Amino acid sequence: MDRIKDTLDRQLKNQPKEVIFCNNCVVSNQRPRIEFDEEGICSACKFAFEKKHVIDWEQRGQQLEELCNLHRKDNGDYDVIVPCSGGKDSSMVAHRLKHDYGMHPLTVTWAPFMYTDIGLKNFQSFIQSGFTNIMGSPNGHLHRKLSRTAFEAVGDPWDPFAYGQMSFAFHMALQFDIKLIFFGENGEAEYGGSPKNNYRPFMPIEDWADLYFKGTTIDDLVEYGLKHDLITKDDFNRSDLKFYRPPPVEVLQDKGIQMHWFSFYHKWVPQENYYCAVEHTGFQANPEGRSEGTYSKYASLDDRMDGLHFYLAYIKFGIARTTSDAAHEVRDGHITREEAVSLVHRYDGELPKKYFHECLEYMDVSEEKFWEIVDSFRTRSPHLWENVNGVWKLKHRVENI
Repeated sequence: MDRIKDTLDRQLKNQPKEVIFCNNCVVSNQRPRIEFDEEGICSACKFAFEKKHVIDWEQRGQQLEELCNLHRKDNGDYDVIVPCSGGKDSSMVAHRLKHDYGMHPLTVTWAPFMYTDIGLKNFQSFIQSGFTNIMGSPNGHLHRKLSRTAFEAVGDPWDPFAYGQMSFAFHMALQFDIKLIFFGENGEAEYGGSPKNNYRPFMPIEDWADLYFKGTTIDDLVEYGLKHDLITKDDFNRSDLKFYRPPPVEVLQDKGIQMHWFSFYHKWVPQENYYCAVEHTGFQANPEGRSEGTYSKYASLDDRMDGLHFYLAYIKFGIARTTSDAAHEVRDGHITREEAVSLVHRYDGELPKKYFHECLEYMDVSEEKFWEIVDSFRTRSPHLWENVNGVWKLKHRVENI
């Protein structure tokens, strides 16, 4: 298909053609926006060093206390929005804001494509631990078509969820006149990306498209879908797109609404977040053991589409879920680089088979069409992939130094 020769994922246009792996962790320079210094150390590892040795976390904690003092409502009304899936990270943030800082969180959830059993159980356990929640569920017919369009247009059916995950919280803040929104971590700092906001407590909305949405907006996606007959004008009304877009910046500024990352104020350690969520919100790890595509068992458990999202990162960038998990644990001092390399070789790029056919059915894509689109993304990255006798092989894998 000629139309899948181009992509809306603007990240791919800036991929370095020489593949380099970090000398400290296992991430490569194919991760979008990541930077490497002259010694071959990635920006995420450099930030991890700063987290341990430069940042004054006691002072940051005092800053959070002062911020909460400005927004806390003495009458018990909601005073902070926490986007929350019931996963370990968002559950920890909501719990600590409520119990450590005396805030009154309203938690909001942008519904996953298809809940997993453990994801739904954790979400319900979180609410039962003492939180009010509002769930936003988009037009299901349109959402499926947007997912199908995103798969072809940007190589990731997960994107419609990402749009709503960020934007819905701001709409709820406007609706309930709440000035403060708390997300979990700054992913660009923690996992590697642009360091431009490493020393800010927030990401400006004008950075969202480039730093979070692959350089694409919901309007770009809809335009692509309409152009290529993946979406029709009869599939949606203007109102159906509202929660995929953030409110206008000037409206948020006029209302004084701010978003902050909890990771700016407290050192972000995923394993510690897990223990906190287990103890206080009833969170449970994957009962089947490790999640497909990685060795960990407590991250990204909510959605049956999650595994495919990480697998497609492997197709586009040559690194996937195990790389991300292992690299962070190297920076946290939980495993060695040698252990991380072994884990990457064993699990990275594993096809998530458990929900594979359900995901294809959700997108209304045949298995033949799925691989056609996947291979189109391999073809556009010849520095990463080669086809040997009809079998695709990744050219570069991380090795021990």
